[in-house]
Amino acid sequence: MHLKLDLQFFAGEKTEKATPKKRQDSRKKGQVAKSQDVNTAILMLFMFALFMVLGNYLKSVMTGMYQHAFQEYLHWEVTEKNVFQVFNETTVELSKVIVPIMGTAVIAGLASNWLQVGFMFTAEPLKFKLNKINPIEGAKKIFSARALVELVKSLLKITMIGTITFTVIWLNKDEMMMMSQRSLDGALAFFGHTTVIMGIASALALLLISVLDYSYQKYDYEKSIRMSKNDVKDEYKNIEGDPQIKSKIKEKQRQMAMQRMMSEVPEADVVITNPTHYAIAIKYDENKSDAPFVSAKGIDFVAQKIKEVAKANKVVMVENRPLARALYAETEIGNNIDEQFYKAVAEILAYVYRIQKKV
Repeated sequence: MHLKLDLQFFAGEKTEKATPKKRQDSRKKGQVAKSQDVNTAILMLFMFALFMVLGNYLKSVMTGMYQHAFQEYLHWEVTEKNVFQVFNETTVELSKVIVPIMGTAVIAGLASNWLQVGFMFTAEPLKFKLNKINPIEGAKKIFSARALVELVKSLLKITMIGTITFTVIWLNKDEMMMMSQRSLDGALAFFGHTTVIMGIASALALLLISVLDYSYQKYDYEKSIRMSKNDVKDEYKNIEGDPQIKSKIKEKQRQMAMQRMMSEVPEADVVITNPTHYAIAIKYDENKSDAPFVSAKGIDFVAQKIKEVAKANKVVMVENRPLARALYAETEIGNNIDEQFYKAVAEILAYVYRIQKKV
């Protein structure tokens, strides 16, 4: 009794890797190995790279917009036409700044998600579930191993980014103290350049952390979708019991068997036909067998395919209606022909060999 209970316990323990079906079902539910830090790091890297490339352009657009506002718009009379013109011109200028930034952000977001999980669309995580507002489940999440990992990860990010920021400022402290003696353009260029350096360095540090975090997320995901031996058996039974799955498996098996059989036709010595409904491919190889054997056979559509392959590979076809029917009924693919067919088949092979000048 105790042994039986122990076996049931171990059978229910989740020790087996998830099957392809379990992985597919989890993916449909939106459950995948994914690190948000990868998204954040790639987004930061893309954005600060954009600022480095288009920094001067963005600055000129913004300063030009402010100059236009304070030098011209302030002197305009408040009328419906003037307000509409100010709105249109300001919208166009803001679009020149916002569109590159938003476009880069969208590309970075899509790229980071595609790198981790590929293309995936599911509305399952958006569905309302009562356990999401269950205080007991919430408390379990707060005091779980995942929460501890998130805490350590947050402290590590704060420490690394804080260190990078302090280091960059410290290295440039002398130049910062001289900002009062610089022009406005020089000060903006310096602070812009310093900010970009901070951002890219922080993004690279965050990318390093995100690689470690993704490894942990992958491990945690694999652990969460593990299956017990009973789960694997039950899934196999369910799949085997599904008529659609069964029919697909049988259809695939038939296709593979057909391909294997058709690959043997070019090697046949002769194809005996009905001529329209039956086709039997005969091969004689004294190294393999002491009698001719059937390498392929079929009726109707399959027979037509055999004849097409035989014709394409210049295999001789001989019409013999009673022999074709008898061979199809009495001999399986790969088996030697029965003794009762030796004489008829030998005569056909002799005829074929004479045609091919093999004798």
